[in-house]
Amino acid sequence: METFRIIRFEEIAEAVAALCGKAACRLPEDVLAGLKHAASRETGELGREFFRQYLENAAIAAQEALPLCQDTGFAVYFVEYGDRVRLDHGTIYEAIAAGTAVGYREHYLRKSIVDDPLFDRRNTGDNTPPVIHLELIPGENVRIILAPKGGGSENMSAVRMLKPSDGRAGVVDFAVETLRKAGGNPCPPTVVGMGIGGTFEKAAFLAKKALLRKLGEPNPNPRYAELEREILEKINATGVGPQGLGGTITSLAVHIEYYPCHIASLPVAINLNCHAARHAEVTL
Repeated sequence: METFRIIRFEEIAEAVAALCGKAACRLPEDVLAGLKHAASRETGELGREFFRQYLENAAIAAQEALPLCQDTGFAVYFVEYGDRVRLDHGTIYEAIAAGTAVGYREHYLRKSIVDDPLFDRRNTGDNTPPVIHLELIPGENVRIILAPKGGGSENMSAVRMLKPSDGRAGVVDFAVETLRKAGGNPCPPTVVGMGIGGTFEKAAFLAKKALLRKLGEPNPNPRYAELEREILEKINATGVGPQGLGGTITSLAVHIEYYPCHIASLPVAINLNCHAARHAEVTL
């Protein structure tokens, strides 16, 4: 007889509430290390000053438990849900939403979500509903990753349905063009997530998921790793620089995820994170 692990609804909600505060106030160690490394390579005087301020801001936010940025973002979750897990009541969606509401209230985080995107645009008051990407995996654990997504960087996202004949050059040109046009809007230096393949919506999902990779960790496929290096080099050659005011470092890293696609298609999506690439996770 198959057995299941029972997890309390409240345990999920409490863990999510804590994640909200952690993600908003503490940069992951890989991001801090990436900022320090980039600061050592920035040649522009103004750019170096921006990096000094980024790092000082991160230190103050962590020490004082204050948000890194006033835009505490749309709460976006990536959840790996074990197939032998059951909640004592409710659903994982309801538990995460409940935790988000509590976390944004208890940690005094700005509520940025409106209930209708076009007409009334009334603030929901608790930063819900969140966006939840759920993956069913073998096992009896639940892994929850929160990646708060600010409006400035999210608004610079792009999807292009390239032709297969556009090939590698088309992908590179699209990426460089997107970052050049974005300018200072996404608060560069950015982390560039790219999704290649799948369908329209799959490419966009892959682009956002790519942002979760450890900063600068290359794609395990050597050809895609080389493509990441090429795109990063060309983006940084644009001179957009920190905050869009010129400099050596426009992006900290390019992360690509890919998926099989239709013979007639070559979907490419780009999703950006600002220099404060926030995320936090917990496993229950």
